[in-house]
Amino acid sequence: MATPDRPGGPSAVDELAATVRPAVAQVRRRAPEIVLGIAVLVTVLSGLALVGSALDDAAIDRNPATAQAEVLEGSTFLRTLVRFTIANGQAVVPERGVFHPRGLSPGQVVAVEYDVTDPELVRVAGRSTATGSWPLIVTVVLTWVVLAPLSVWLRRRRARR
Repeated sequence: MATPDRPGGPSAVDELAATVRPAVAQVRRRAPEIVLGIAVLVTVLSGLALVGSALDDAAIDRNPATAQAEVLEGSTFLRTLVRFTIANGQAVVPERGVFHPRGLSPGQVVAVEYDVTDPELVRVAGRSTATGSWPLIVTVVLTWVVLAPLSVWLRRRRARR
């Protein structure tokens, strides 16, 4: 296509396409490895989340205390806010929310366990990494169930070409 300043020359779209085309071709060639890499990344991140959760639980178990906490408005899928009072009478609203919050709703009062030395570490009483890890485990299993066969299919497709 012609451009106003260079009649008969390549347009900006043509130049962009020529620049992007080799990158797209490389991604297509490496698609099986990219898909497998995504599955590995999900697995590693889930494993790190489980390890972090277990470390938080261990800290709570070293210096445990219990309290009644109110589930607050403003909670999101990623963070459930609670307010509880520690032994010295101070009200605490942990910034990161409560660990293992499944099934909590605003206004509800629940028993919580917290670390006496760091009241920001708080979990719903009776829950732990072992009871709260099933969503991550299901995520990892589903990731591999979907992405492993996709990677194999892409590899076979590449080999046929």
